[in-house]
Amino acid sequence: MPNIKQAKKRVKVNQAKAARNKAGKSALKTALKKAKAAEGENKQALVQAAIQSVDKAAAKGLLHKNNAARKKSALAKSLNA
Repeated sequence: MPNIKQAKKRVKVNQAKAARNKAGKSALKTALKKAKAAEGENKQALVQAAIQSVDKAAAKGLLHKNNAARKKSALAKSLNA
């Protein structure tokens, strides 16, 4: 445990940010799994929701923009297939 006041604060802030990032990544993974497993007319709505989740994750820095583009492309391809 750090002794310096600012170092103590950085530990707290880093823990909070890590928790927020973990929650965001978990929500993204859940949306992608639901979209992948979807069937029928429900699939379109779930794929759209997953694409929105990917966009939000990329905007927040959870995903690299190229990784997000690749995931969105795969989702669109699964919708048209």
